[in-house]
Amino acid sequence: MQLNYLIFDASDDGEGTGTWEAMASVRDADWPDAKAEAQAVLSAAMSNEPGPRGPLDEGGAWDADEQTSRDGEWTTVTLTLTGPWEWGEALMREFEVDG
Repeated sequence: MQLNYLIFDASDDGEGTGTWEAMASVRDADWPDAKAEAQAVLSAAMSNEPGPRGPLDEGGAWDADEQTSRDGEWTTVTLTLTGPWEWGEALMREFEVDG
């Protein structure tokens, strides 16, 4: 599945853990599609989870955070995933995201 709204930025901590932050800022007409993309990515992450979800410093293998904000006619969704680098990169390939 190719993403049309979410734009990803990846970072590697150098110890095998990565963070992938995606953002989309859209007008009202595109909001349902942007929200659906964020949900699809989160669902795929859960379907292929590398272990228990939770904060990594509390023993979780991966975690996710989704935030939504509105400013006038624009809505922004931010989705942040954290987990093993290989897991996240495989997820990005599934969504045709260039690293």
